[in-house]
Amino acid sequence: MADTLFVAGETALVVAVPESEPVVGRWRERFDSSAACGVPAHVTVLYPFLPADRMDDRLLAELRDLFADHAPFEVRFDRCGRFPAVLYLTPEPAMPFTKLTEAVVARWPEAPPYGGQFDQIIPHLTVAETADPRIGDEIEADLLPRLPINTHANAVTLLVCDGLRWRAAAAFPLGR
Repeated sequence: MADTLFVAGETALVVAVPESEPVVGRWRERFDSSAACGVPAHVTVLYPFLPADRMDDRLLAELRDLFADHAPFEVRFDRCGRFPAVLYLTPEPAMPFTKLTEAVVARWPEAPPYGGQFDQIIPHLTVAETADPRIGDEIEADLLPRLPINTHANAVTLLVCDGLRWRAAAAFPLGR
């Protein structure tokens, strides 16, 4: 979710990682455009998802049932990774996030991850968007001694954008 301009009615499915905020929060505030728009520290399950005007009771029930088929899981963030112009934390294990994404895409193939921009699903928690490797190095040097971050992934949150801010519209527990 690294765009600087968001569109009203966009949606995303994410696993929030509030335990990471004390470690990554100040960096996200400075270098992650989604943080300034109200998006919590998270691992994306699917962005963009379906437009907000498609969110009705039936679709929300389908999401609830889909995520109920996936057990909650423990996650550890103990290292950084990089894409071009992005520094992120790597979740271990990553496969449960990938399985969540694959399940949503199997049900709604019209909503591929990141609009189909990338061939591979790489679960991650974005910390900073920066093309300057020196800034990435500085952030990573600050983060590494403060890791690991451990969390229990037990829900997927539906976020909706009004064009300026993102808000949580629903939460779907993992497991039955």
